[in-house]
Amino acid sequence: MVPDPIKKFIDLFSALPSLGPRQATRLAFYILRQGRGAVSELTRAVAGLGGLKPCAQCFFPGQGNLCAICSNPQRKKDIIAIVEKETDLMSLEKTKKFNGRYLILGELSKEGILESEQKLRLKNLTNFIQKNFGQAHSTGSGQAEEILIALNPTTLGDIDAALVIQELKPFTKKITRLGRGLPTGGEIEFADEDTLGGALENRR
Repeated sequence: MVPDPIKKFIDLFSALPSLGPRQATRLAFYILRQGRGAVSELTRAVAGLGGLKPCAQCFFPGQGNLCAICSNPQRKKDIIAIVEKETDLMSLEKTKKFNGRYLILGELSKEGILESEQKLRLKNLTNFIQKNFGQAHSTGSGQAEEILIALNPTTLGDIDAALVIQELKPFTKKITRLGRGLPTGGEIEFADEDTLGGALENRR
């Protein structure tokens, strides 16, 4: 009864975060009701995602080797915020309270360990620090001015924050966490701009 293209759409979209079969079905028929123009525009938008690639420094998607933040000469490259997801970076950027650069760590493991991909990303960051900030530490490592651990204030986030701190401590003069104006157990992605702005300003 249901045409195959709709079935395929429902199968694909129901697997996305926060969508199930019912929501995917409603979405399919909503898009169809908008007409062919809307379907074509959505098709082009989805196809455009295929042209993006992760930034070589922070891993946020972009169209060049570096994203708009990492290539911006006005940003402070020696102040680095470690975030879990792309949406966390976007939330922090909306506050306009942070003028450093970022590293997207990737989704935290529920096992309380750093995955191999996350370790590679941290290694990429330490290589960047050593290359750009000289031989300022007794171990021979360069040091950033500050590394902000901007992970969610949950039990899992705190465990992973401790692991990240252990990895990065030799490569920075100061390590800070977001101020606890951000409620314990909350998520950065869903916090309002005022709360996030206060958490940035009160980092310690």
